[in-house]
Amino acid sequence: MNTEAIWQFLSTQGAEFGLKVLAAIAAWIVGRWLIALALNLFSRALAAGKKVDQTLSNYLRSILSVLLNLVLILAILDIFGVKTTSFAALLAGAGVAIGMAWSGLLGHFAAGVFMQVLRPFKVGDFISAGGITGTVTEIGLFGTTVTTPDNVQTIVGNNVVFGSAIQNFSALPHRRVDCLAKVANSVDPLDAIARLKPAIAAIANVKTEPAPDIEILQFTPEGPQLCVRPYCHTDHYWQVYFDTHKAIVATFGAAGYPVPETPITPRNR
Repeated sequence: MNTEAIWQFLSTQGAEFGLKVLAAIAAWIVGRWLIALALNLFSRALAAGKKVDQTLSNYLRSILSVLLNLVLILAILDIFGVKTTSFAALLAGAGVAIGMAWSGLLGHFAAGVFMQVLRPFKVGDFISAGGITGTVTEIGLFGTTVTTPDNVQTIVGNNVVFGSAIQNFSALPHRRVDCLAKVANSVDPLDAIARLKPAIAAIANVKTEPAPDIEILQFTPEGPQLCVRPYCHTDHYWQVYFDTHKAIVATFGAAGYPVPETPITPRNR
């Protein structure tokens, strides 16, 4: 290293460079604080207006955050004398190279925009898309965050979500719970249906309209198989699902129904 050149730089421009570093640090701290303040005010303004829901509000907040941080970085570079016009040209050239290497990100961003416009789901909806099932917690610039029923946070690319079939279980006021019940061949299936109807209707959060469907689904060697299908709100799905099975066991037990068994047929000799 040329120690003489370093010493000459420190003696002639060291103080000025040090002040620029301190100014840049101060600008970063103050800028980040102002950005956080601006984002909070922006979110509060959208919430106060009550015309923009949480899904679109989070998406707009993400875009504003990226733009404000980019402005802050350009301002800090200007402190060191880096011309923003030159930096913009450099950024544009780098953007082309990065865009070619990471073209998929543009697809995720475009898919996020389309999801904001078409609104196939919103934050809080329970969906199945891109091979993931769970509750939507955020629709970001490039990915959608979903919390699965086993409480695992999963981030799926917007392009993957938008490019696949989307099932929105929260779009309609109720959904069907599918359960099965089997009775022995010696049991009258119509009697079993008559006993199940009041028991299933009495389960908490089961809707009376439409009424639960309880019918013979098919016949098996062990006995008739019944479909037991109550309706409920998505928020109560698993509670109704498990309580329905409990009601089936309790009803058949109280009726004294035998346990279905596979009939034994003698082998041909």
